[in-house]
Amino acid sequence: MNRDEYVKKLKTQLDQWNAEAAKWQAKADAAQATMKKEYESQLKTLHSRRDEAMYQLKLVQNASADAWQDMMRGADQAWNSMHDAFNQAKSHFEKK
Repeated sequence: MNRDEYVKKLKTQLDQWNAEAAKWQAKADAAQATMKKEYESQLKTLHSRRDEAMYQLKLVQNASADAWQDMMRGADQAWNSMHDAFNQAKSHFEKK
């Protein structure tokens, strides 16, 4: 996989996560006070992981042709962390 394909794959996944997070944000906004705190906590974690994943994506995009594969390791770690946070939030939001 070349850099452009890798970046496109990451952007597509990030767009999917952002769309789902927006639904959860609407659910959190409509929740009663006790549930709202739980939802906001999940969203805060998710947003933090998303920001790190976006940062790593920018590093990969801006890396030289020789360095981008080294940068890919950091991006993969951020993506795995984001994936875990997303799944945790998803299970939380879907059971409520």
